[in-house]
Amino acid sequence: MNEDVLHFFDKKPEALPLYEAFEHKVLSEISSVSIKVQKTQIAFSNRHNFAFVSFIPVRKAKDRPEIYLVITFGLGYRMESPRIDAAVEPYPNRWTHHVLVQGMEEIDEELMGWVKEAAVFAAGK
Repeated sequence: MNEDVLHFFDKKPEALPLYEAFEHKVLSEISSVSIKVQKTQIAFSNRHNFAFVSFIPVRKAKDRPEIYLVITFGLGYRMESPRIDAAVEPYPNRWTHHVLVQGMEEIDEELMGWVKEAAVFAAGK
């Protein structure tokens, strides 16, 4: 495990296994991915960033579980799903979606399908 990733999870080490599962799926299902650890997020990119892991507060504190990650990805349209906690359109036809993940079972085919679609979308920019 990268030392920068370990440092990112210093204050929330219990969320590290969720991150490791997500990272493993991304690297095994999407080719040519690079990972950049930043102060507030971890970015996954091909030619451009397509997914992020963070702890942004997409839910009110009383509605957030103790252990979670927020997976953020971009698409050319608004994805409609009850799993998506927030979606915003920062630029025309560029939608940013935030999904709160609190268990390994939530890093599933549906989420990975969205992330793979986001990778294709980012590569086409």
